[in-house]
Amino acid sequence: MKNVLVTGYKAHELGIYNEKHEGIYYIKKALERRLQQLIEEEGLEWVIISGQSGVEMWAGEVTVHLRENYPHVRLAILTPFQDQQSKWKEERQAQYEELLRQADFVESLSHKPYESPGQLRSKNRFLVQKTDGIVALYDEDKPGSPRFYLENAKLRQENDASYEILYITPYDLEILYEEEQAMRGDFFDQ
Repeated sequence: MKNVLVTGYKAHELGIYNEKHEGIYYIKKALERRLQQLIEEEGLEWVIISGQSGVEMWAGEVTVHLRENYPHVRLAILTPFQDQQSKWKEERQAQYEELLRQADFVESLSHKPYESPGQLRSKNRFLVQKTDGIVALYDEDKPGSPRFYLENAKLRQENDASYEILYITPYDLEILYEEEQAMRGDFFDQ
């Protein structure tokens, strides 16, 4: 897999309203492990996100961090429309702008501001078609925005069995949390 689309819930879908939330650490750690595995085992070269807040932005930050050890890995941010961050809180806008500066490729698929949900549907189809697979932080029991990507990914997989759909689940995050607690010696103190 040379290029992968990474997606997941938006921050508010996870109940995360600031960047100091403890859960972000574990989400980033899970993303890092999965991306590192793809780099080392499959030769991953490009991580592609649409730049939405939450898991996608954290995946972008993880990718930038991974370049310290894997300088060949690139980050592409392909937004559905121009100025998608215009209504975000100031702190999140600053985080987004910094990520755009660190990306290797940035482009808006529609060169207009938001006009309709059709721009989002087009983005979902396009990014699934242009990637070799998808990594999604998702729980099938808790629908949210990633399901739109996953619907397209499953359709693509029906016609192209080589298209990979990889999940990071709540169970994966729970195991990671328990591992971290055990390493810190906190596991049995709960």
